[in-house]
Amino acid sequence: MSESDRRIAIVGAGPVGLVLALKLATMGLPSLVLEAEDDISEALRASTFHPPSLDMLDSLGVAQPLIAQGLVTPTWQIRRHEDGARAVFDLSVLKDDTAHPYRLQAEQWKLSRIILAKLAAEHAGTVEVRFGAKVDTVVHGTDHVALSGSGFEAFEAPYAVGCDGARSVIRRAMGLEFPGDTYPETTILATTPFPFHEVFEGLSNVNYFWTEHPAFSGTFSLLRVPGKWRASLYPAPGETIEQALEPAAIERKLQAIHPKPTPYEVPDLRPYRIHQRIVETYRIGRLLLAGDSAHLNSPSGGMGMNGGIQDAMELAETLAPVWRGEAEASLLDRYTRRRQPIAAQEIIAQADRNRARMRETDAAKRAALLADLQATAADPVKARAHLLRSSMISGLRAASQIM
Repeated sequence: MSESDRRIAIVGAGPVGLVLALKLATMGLPSLVLEAEDDISEALRASTFHPPSLDMLDSLGVAQPLIAQGLVTPTWQIRRHEDGARAVFDLSVLKDDTAHPYRLQAEQWKLSRIILAKLAAEHAGTVEVRFGAKVDTVVHGTDHVALSGSGFEAFEAPYAVGCDGARSVIRRAMGLEFPGDTYPETTILATTPFPFHEVFEGLSNVNYFWTEHPAFSGTFSLLRVPGKWRASLYPAPGETIEQALEPAAIERKLQAIHPKPTPYEVPDLRPYRIHQRIVETYRIGRLLLAGDSAHLNSPSGGMGMNGGIQDAMELAETLAPVWRGEAEASLLDRYTRRRQPIAAQEIIAQADRNRARMRETDAAKRAALLADLQATAADPVKARAHLLRSSMISGLRAASQIM
Protein backbone atom coordinates (compact mmCIF):
# COMPACT_ATOMS: atom_id res chain seq x y z
CA MET A 1 0.00 0.00 0.00
CA SER A 2 1.68 3.20 -1.20
CA GLU A 3 1.45 6.45 0.73
CA SER A 4 -0.67 7.95 -2.09
CA ASP A 5 -3.21 5.13 -1.65
CA ARG A 6 -3.34 5.51 2.12
CA ARG A 7 -6.92 6.55 2.77
CA ILE A 8 -9.74 5.38 4.99
CA ALA A 9 -12.47 3.34 3.31
CA ILE A 10 -16.00 4.39 4.22
CA VAL A 11 -18.71 2.05 2.98
CA GLY A 12 -22.02 3.90 2.62
CA ALA A 13 -22.77 7.47 1.50
CA GLY A 14 -25.74 8.17 3.70
CA PRO A 15 -25.62 11.02 6.22
CA VAL A 16 -23.46 9.00 8.64
CA GLY A 17 -20.79 8.08 6.09
CA LEU A 18 -20.69 11.59 4.64
CA VAL A 19 -20.49 13.28 8.04
CA LEU A 20 -17.59 10.95 8.86
CA ALA A 21 -15.83 11.78 5.59
CA LEU A 22 -16.29 15.52 6.12
CA LYS A 23 -15.14 15.47 9.73
CA LEU A 24 -12.07 13.41 8.81
CA ALA A 25 -11.30 15.84 5.98
CA THR A 26 -11.37 18.84 8.33
CA MET A 27 -8.63 17.10 10.30
CA GLY A 28 -6.61 16.25 7.18
CA LEU A 29 -7.49 12.55 6.97
CA PRO A 30 -8.20 11.28 3.43
CA SER A 31 -11.02 8.87 2.63
CA LEU A 32 -12.74 7.03 -0.18
CA VAL A 33 -16.50 6.70 0.21
CA LEU A 34 -18.11 3.78 -1.63
CA GLU A 35 -21.86 3.80 -2.19
CA ALA A 36 -23.68 0.93 -3.90
CA GLU A 37 -26.55 3.11 -5.15
CA ASP A 38 -26.17 5.39 -8.17
CA ASP A 39 -27.09 8.54 -6.28
CA ILE A 40 -28.18 9.85 -2.91
CA SER A 41 -31.43 8.11 -2.02
CA GLU A 42 -34.45 10.38 -1.54
CA ALA A 43 -36.55 7.56 -0.12
CA LEU A 44 -38.64 8.20 3.00
CA ARG A 45 -36.15 8.01 5.83
CA ALA A 46 -35.20 10.11 8.85
CA SER A 47 -36.31 13.75 9.05
CA THR A 48 -35.59 14.95 12.60
CA PHE A 49 -32.32 16.57 13.68
CA HIS A 50 -31.80 17.03 17.42
CA PRO A 51 -30.01 20.01 19.02
CA PRO A 52 -26.60 18.37 19.67
CA SER A 53 -26.51 16.98 16.13
CA LEU A 54 -27.12 20.50 14.82
CA ASP A 55 -24.31 21.78 17.06
CA MET A 56 -22.00 19.17 15.54
CA LEU A 57 -23.09 19.93 11.99
CA ASP A 58 -22.56 23.63 12.69
CA SER A 59 -18.93 22.89 13.56
CA LEU A 60 -18.60 21.39 10.06
CA GLY A 61 -20.23 24.37 8.36
CA VAL A 62 -23.31 22.51 7.15
CA ALA A 63 -25.96 23.32 9.77
CA GLN A 64 -27.00 26.70 8.41
CA PRO A 65 -27.66 25.53 4.83
CA LEU A 66 -29.61 22.59 6.27
CA ILE A 67 -31.65 24.87 8.53
CA ALA A 68 -32.44 27.02 5.48
CA GLN A 69 -33.98 23.95 3.81
CA GLY A 70 -35.91 22.70 6.85
CA LEU A 71 -38.42 23.73 9.48
CA VAL A 72 -37.20 25.01 12.83
CA THR A 73 -39.38 23.20 15.38
CA PRO A 74 -39.26 24.70 18.90
CA THR A 75 -41.89 22.35 20.36
CA TRP A 76 -43.07 18.76 20.06
CA GLN A 77 -46.11 17.13 21.61
CA ILE A 78 -47.94 14.01 22.67
CA ARG A 79 -51.62 14.43 21.99
CA ARG A 80 -54.99 12.73 22.42
CA HIS A 81 -56.74 12.64 19.06
CA GLU A 82 -60.32 12.77 20.26
CA ASP A 83 -60.22 15.97 22.32
CA GLY A 84 -56.86 17.57 21.53
CA ALA A 85 -55.57 17.29 25.11
CA ARG A 86 -51.79 17.36 24.91
CA ALA A 87 -48.45 17.70 26.60
CA VAL A 88 -46.23 20.19 24.76
CA PHE A 89 -42.48 20.20 25.29
CA ASP A 90 -40.72 23.51 24.59
CA LEU A 91 -37.04 23.09 23.73
CA SER A 92 -36.27 26.72 24.54
CA VAL A 93 -35.53 25.53 28.10
CA LEU A 94 -32.29 24.14 26.59
CA LYS A 95 -31.06 27.58 25.52
CA ASP A 96 -28.11 27.36 27.92
CA ASP A 97 -27.26 23.79 26.88
CA THR A 98 -27.12 24.10 23.09
CA ALA A 99 -26.78 26.71 20.37
CA HIS A 100 -29.80 25.11 18.67
CA PRO A 101 -32.64 24.78 21.24
CA TYR A 102 -35.06 23.22 18.78
CA ARG A 103 -35.53 20.26 16.50
CA LEU A 104 -35.05 20.72 12.79
CA GLN A 105 -37.43 18.95 10.44
CA ALA A 106 -35.63 18.25 7.17
CA GLU A 107 -35.27 15.12 5.07
CA GLN A 108 -31.92 13.40 5.61
CA TRP A 109 -31.07 13.45 1.91
CA LYS A 110 -30.85 17.24 2.07
CA LEU A 111 -27.95 16.96 4.51
CA SER A 112 -26.28 14.39 2.26
CA ARG A 113 -26.47 16.68 -0.76
CA ILE A 114 -25.18 19.66 1.23
CA ILE A 115 -22.18 17.63 2.41
CA LEU A 116 -21.49 16.29 -1.09
CA ALA A 117 -21.38 19.84 -2.42
CA LYS A 118 -19.07 20.96 0.38
CA LEU A 119 -16.74 18.01 -0.16
CA ALA A 120 -16.52 18.77 -3.88
CA ALA A 121 -15.91 22.47 -3.30
CA GLU A 122 -13.49 22.33 -0.37
CA HIS A 123 -12.09 18.81 0.02
CA ALA A 124 -11.86 17.34 -3.49
CA GLY A 125 -8.23 16.41 -2.97
CA THR A 126 -8.92 14.67 0.34
CA VAL A 127 -12.26 12.88 -0.15
CA GLU A 128 -13.50 10.89 -3.12
CA VAL A 129 -17.10 9.67 -3.26
CA ARG A 130 -17.96 6.92 -5.73
CA PHE A 131 -21.53 5.93 -6.49
CA GLY A 132 -22.45 2.61 -8.08
CA ALA A 133 -19.60 1.07 -6.08
CA LYS A 134 -20.78 -2.09 -4.36
CA VAL A 135 -18.41 -3.75 -1.90
CA ASP A 136 -18.69 -7.55 -2.06
CA THR A 137 -15.56 -8.79 -0.34
CA VAL A 138 -13.66 -7.49 2.67
CA VAL A 139 -10.43 -9.19 3.75
CA HIS A 140 -9.14 -8.10 7.13
CA GLY A 141 -5.33 -8.20 7.27
CA THR A 142 -2.95 -7.41 10.10
CA ASP A 143 -1.91 -4.05 8.65
CA HIS A 144 -4.62 -3.29 6.10
CA VAL A 145 -8.13 -4.04 4.87
CA ALA A 146 -8.60 -5.24 1.28
CA LEU A 147 -11.87 -4.32 -0.42
CA SER A 148 -13.19 -5.51 -3.77
CA GLY A 149 -16.49 -5.50 -5.58
CA SER A 150 -18.13 -3.84 -8.56
CA GLY A 151 -17.88 -0.24 -9.74
CA PHE A 152 -14.39 0.35 -8.32
CA GLU A 153 -10.91 -1.11 -8.49
CA ALA A 154 -9.92 -3.36 -5.62
CA PHE A 155 -7.73 -1.54 -3.12
CA GLU A 156 -6.22 -1.72 0.35
CA ALA A 157 -7.01 0.70 3.16
CA PRO A 158 -5.53 1.15 6.63
CA TYR A 159 -9.06 1.18 8.08
CA ALA A 160 -12.55 0.47 6.78
CA VAL A 161 -15.73 1.85 8.36
CA GLY A 162 -19.15 0.34 7.80
CA CYS A 163 -21.80 3.04 7.47
CA ASP A 164 -23.81 0.74 5.24
CA GLY A 165 -26.88 0.01 7.32
CA ALA A 166 -28.61 -3.06 8.66
CA ARG A 167 -27.12 -5.42 6.06
CA SER A 168 -23.59 -4.09 6.52
CA VAL A 169 -20.89 -5.92 4.57
CA ILE A 170 -18.31 -4.59 7.05
CA ARG A 171 -20.22 -6.04 10.00
CA ARG A 172 -20.35 -9.41 8.26
CA ALA A 173 -16.60 -9.25 7.69
CA MET A 174 -16.18 -8.62 11.42
CA GLY A 175 -18.10 -11.84 12.11
CA LEU A 176 -20.46 -10.03 14.47
CA GLU A 177 -23.96 -11.11 15.36
CA PHE A 178 -26.68 -8.43 15.31
CA PRO A 179 -28.77 -9.51 18.30
CA GLY A 180 -32.09 -7.96 19.23
CA ASP A 181 -35.75 -8.07 18.32
CA THR A 182 -38.13 -7.16 15.55
CA TYR A 183 -41.36 -5.53 16.65
CA PRO A 184 -44.54 -7.32 15.59
CA GLU A 185 -46.16 -4.32 13.92
CA THR A 186 -45.38 -2.82 10.53
CA THR A 187 -45.28 0.95 10.21
CA ILE A 188 -46.67 2.58 7.08
CA LEU A 189 -45.16 5.96 6.29
CA ALA A 190 -47.35 8.09 4.03
CA THR A 191 -46.77 11.67 2.89
CA THR A 192 -49.41 14.21 1.94
CA PRO A 193 -49.37 17.93 1.14
CA PHE A 194 -52.58 18.39 3.13
CA PRO A 195 -52.01 21.20 5.72
CA PHE A 196 -52.84 19.44 8.99
CA HIS A 197 -51.49 22.48 10.85
CA GLU A 198 -54.43 24.49 9.55
CA VAL A 199 -57.10 22.14 10.91
CA PHE A 200 -55.63 21.00 14.26
CA GLU A 201 -55.46 23.71 16.90
CA GLY A 202 -52.01 24.13 18.44
CA LEU A 203 -50.30 21.45 16.34
CA SER A 204 -46.50 21.28 16.48
CA ASN A 205 -44.30 20.09 13.64
CA VAL A 206 -43.70 16.83 15.55
CA ASN A 207 -46.76 15.14 17.06
CA TYR A 208 -47.43 11.70 18.53
CA PHE A 209 -51.13 10.81 18.84
CA TRP A 210 -53.15 8.39 20.89
CA THR A 211 -56.41 7.52 19.15
CA GLU A 212 -59.43 5.33 19.76
CA HIS A 213 -60.47 5.30 16.10
CA PRO A 214 -60.95 1.72 14.79
CA ALA A 215 -58.93 2.52 11.65
CA PHE A 216 -55.79 2.34 13.81
CA SER A 217 -54.27 0.11 16.44
CA GLY A 218 -54.20 2.92 18.97
CA THR A 219 -51.66 5.41 17.66
CA PHE A 220 -50.34 7.43 14.74
CA SER A 221 -47.93 10.32 14.34
CA LEU A 222 -47.72 13.44 12.20
CA LEU A 223 -44.33 14.97 11.38
CA ARG A 224 -44.02 18.00 9.15
CA VAL A 225 -41.26 18.69 6.63
CA PRO A 226 -41.23 21.54 4.10
CA GLY A 227 -44.27 21.29 1.86
CA LYS A 228 -45.72 18.08 3.27
CA TRP A 229 -46.68 16.05 6.30
CA ARG A 230 -45.44 12.56 7.07
CA ALA A 231 -48.05 10.33 8.69
CA SER A 232 -46.93 7.14 10.45
CA LEU A 233 -49.86 4.74 10.24
CA TYR A 234 -50.42 1.23 11.55
CA PRO A 235 -52.74 -1.59 10.49
CA ALA A 236 -55.99 -1.81 12.42
CA PRO A 237 -56.56 -4.88 14.61
CA GLY A 238 -57.16 -7.85 12.31
CA GLU A 239 -55.93 -5.97 9.23
CA THR A 240 -53.02 -7.49 7.31
CA ILE A 241 -50.22 -5.29 6.04
CA GLU A 242 -51.33 -6.03 2.47
CA GLN A 243 -54.83 -4.83 3.30
CA ALA A 244 -53.51 -1.77 5.15
CA LEU A 245 -51.43 -0.74 2.13
CA GLU A 246 -54.40 -0.71 -0.26
CA PRO A 247 -55.25 2.83 -1.42
CA ALA A 248 -58.71 2.61 0.13
CA ALA A 249 -57.22 1.66 3.50
CA ILE A 250 -54.71 4.52 3.41
CA GLU A 251 -57.51 6.90 2.52
CA ARG A 252 -59.63 5.53 5.36
CA LYS A 253 -56.84 6.12 7.87
CA LEU A 254 -56.11 9.64 6.69
CA GLN A 255 -59.82 10.47 6.74
CA ALA A 256 -59.88 9.14 10.31
CA ILE A 257 -57.15 11.62 11.23
CA HIS A 258 -59.11 14.48 9.66
CA PRO A 259 -62.25 13.97 7.57
CA LYS A 260 -62.55 16.03 4.42
CA PRO A 261 -64.79 15.90 1.34
CA THR A 262 -62.05 15.15 -1.20
CA PRO A 263 -59.50 12.31 -1.26
CA TYR A 264 -56.03 12.79 0.16
CA GLU A 265 -53.10 13.13 -2.19
CA VAL A 266 -50.45 10.57 -1.16
CA PRO A 267 -47.33 10.89 -3.34
CA ASP A 268 -45.13 8.62 -1.20
CA LEU A 269 -45.83 5.41 0.68
CA ARG A 270 -43.41 3.10 2.44
CA PRO A 271 -43.99 0.15 4.79
CA TYR A 272 -41.19 -0.90 7.10
CA ARG A 273 -40.54 -3.15 10.07
CA ILE A 274 -38.99 -1.77 13.23
CA HIS A 275 -36.00 -3.41 14.90
CA GLN A 276 -34.01 -2.93 18.07
CA ARG A 277 -30.56 -4.43 17.60
CA ILE A 278 -27.00 -3.65 18.63
CA VAL A 279 -23.57 -5.21 18.17
CA GLU A 280 -21.36 -5.99 21.15
CA THR A 281 -18.40 -3.99 19.81
CA TYR A 282 -17.99 -1.24 17.22
CA ARG A 283 -14.40 -2.20 16.41
CA ILE A 284 -12.44 -5.33 15.55
CA GLY A 285 -8.89 -4.54 14.47
CA ARG A 286 -9.04 -2.23 11.46
CA LEU A 287 -12.78 -2.63 10.88
CA LEU A 288 -15.24 -0.22 12.52
CA LEU A 289 -18.98 0.45 12.48
CA ALA A 290 -21.17 3.53 12.78
CA GLY A 291 -24.90 4.23 12.55
CA ASP A 292 -27.40 1.57 11.52
CA SER A 293 -24.67 -0.94 10.80
CA ALA A 294 -24.03 -0.98 14.56
CA HIS A 295 -27.44 -0.26 16.09
CA LEU A 296 -31.10 -0.15 15.08
CA ASN A 297 -33.97 1.29 17.10
CA SER A 298 -37.59 2.35 16.92
CA PRO A 299 -37.94 5.69 15.10
CA SER A 300 -40.12 7.00 17.95
CA GLY A 301 -38.21 10.01 19.19
CA GLY A 302 -36.11 10.39 16.03
CA MET A 303 -32.82 9.17 17.48
CA GLY A 304 -31.49 6.68 14.92
CA MET A 305 -29.90 8.99 12.36
CA ASN A 306 -28.83 11.40 15.10
CA GLY A 307 -27.09 8.58 16.93
CA GLY A 308 -25.27 7.71 13.72
CA ILE A 309 -24.11 11.29 13.17
CA GLN A 310 -22.85 11.37 16.74
CA ASP A 311 -21.06 8.03 16.14
CA ALA A 312 -19.33 9.53 13.12
CA MET A 313 -18.11 12.59 14.99
CA GLU A 314 -16.77 10.53 17.90
CA LEU A 315 -15.11 8.03 15.57
CA ALA A 316 -13.36 10.75 13.55
CA GLU A 317 -12.03 12.44 16.66
CA THR A 318 -10.77 9.10 17.98
CA LEU A 319 -9.27 7.90 14.70
CA ALA A 320 -7.38 11.11 13.91
CA PRO A 321 -4.67 10.85 16.59
CA VAL A 322 -4.19 7.16 15.81
CA TRP A 323 -3.80 7.96 12.11
CA ARG A 324 -1.25 10.68 12.86
CA GLY A 325 0.74 8.36 15.12
CA GLU A 326 -0.03 10.41 18.22
CA ALA A 327 -1.84 7.52 19.95
CA GLU A 328 -1.82 3.74 20.00
CA ALA A 329 -4.43 1.86 17.99
CA SER A 330 -5.90 0.66 21.28
CA LEU A 331 -7.36 4.16 21.70
CA LEU A 332 -9.96 3.09 19.13
CA ASP A 333 -11.49 0.80 21.74
CA ARG A 334 -12.63 3.95 23.54
CA TYR A 335 -15.00 4.52 20.60
CA THR A 336 -16.93 1.38 21.58
CA ARG A 337 -16.79 2.26 25.27
CA ARG A 338 -18.30 5.66 24.62
CA ARG A 339 -20.83 4.88 21.94
CA GLN A 340 -22.11 1.32 22.46
CA PRO A 341 -23.52 1.75 26.01
CA ILE A 342 -25.08 5.08 25.06
CA ALA A 343 -26.76 3.48 22.05
CA ALA A 344 -28.04 0.64 24.22
CA GLN A 345 -29.20 2.73 27.19
CA GLU A 346 -30.00 6.16 25.77
CA ILE A 347 -31.11 5.41 22.21
CA ILE A 348 -32.50 1.89 21.92
CA ALA A 349 -33.99 1.72 25.44
CA GLN A 350 -35.42 5.23 25.26
CA ALA A 351 -36.93 4.64 21.81
CA ASP A 352 -38.42 1.39 23.12
CA ARG A 353 -40.03 3.27 26.03
CA ASN A 354 -41.39 5.88 23.62
CA ARG A 355 -42.91 3.14 21.48
CA ALA A 356 -44.42 1.34 24.47
CA ARG A 357 -46.00 4.55 25.73
CA MET A 358 -47.67 5.28 22.40
CA ARG A 359 -48.82 1.64 22.02
CA GLU A 360 -50.74 1.86 25.31
CA THR A 361 -54.47 1.34 24.61
CA ASP A 362 -56.05 1.45 28.08
CA ALA A 363 -57.86 4.80 28.42
CA ALA A 364 -57.18 5.18 32.14
CA LYS A 365 -53.47 4.45 31.70
CA ARG A 366 -53.29 6.87 28.79
CA ALA A 367 -54.90 9.56 30.95
CA ALA A 368 -52.37 8.95 33.71
CA LEU A 369 -49.47 9.03 31.25
CA LEU A 370 -50.74 12.27 29.72
CA ALA A 371 -51.22 13.90 33.12
CA ASP A 372 -47.69 12.95 34.11
CA LEU A 373 -46.27 14.30 30.82
CA GLN A 374 -48.22 17.55 31.22
CA ALA A 375 -46.87 17.97 34.74
CA THR A 376 -43.34 17.39 33.49
CA ALA A 377 -43.74 19.86 30.62
CA ALA A 378 -45.13 22.51 32.99
CA ASP A 379 -42.22 22.28 35.45
CA PRO A 380 -39.10 24.03 34.05
CA VAL A 381 -36.69 21.84 36.03
CA LYS A 382 -38.40 18.59 35.12
CA ALA A 383 -38.93 19.71 31.53
CA ARG A 384 -35.24 20.53 31.11
CA ALA A 385 -34.19 17.15 32.54
CA HIS A 386 -36.65 15.36 30.25
CA LEU A 387 -35.52 17.29 27.19
CA LEU A 388 -31.84 16.80 27.97
CA ARG A 389 -32.51 13.06 27.76
CA SER A 390 -34.92 13.03 24.82
CA SER A 391 -32.72 15.44 22.85
CA MET A 392 -29.71 13.16 23.40
CA ILE A 393 -27.65 15.74 25.30
CA SER A 394 -27.45 13.79 28.57
CA GLY A 395 -26.15 10.70 26.79
CA LEU A 396 -23.41 12.65 25.01
CA ARG A 397 -22.33 14.28 28.26
CA ALA A 398 -22.13 10.93 30.00
CA ALA A 399 -20.18 9.38 27.12
CA SER A 400 -17.61 12.18 27.11
CA GLN A 401 -16.56 11.20 30.63
CA ILE A 402 -15.69 7.62 29.61
CA MET A 403 -12.00 7.01 29.11
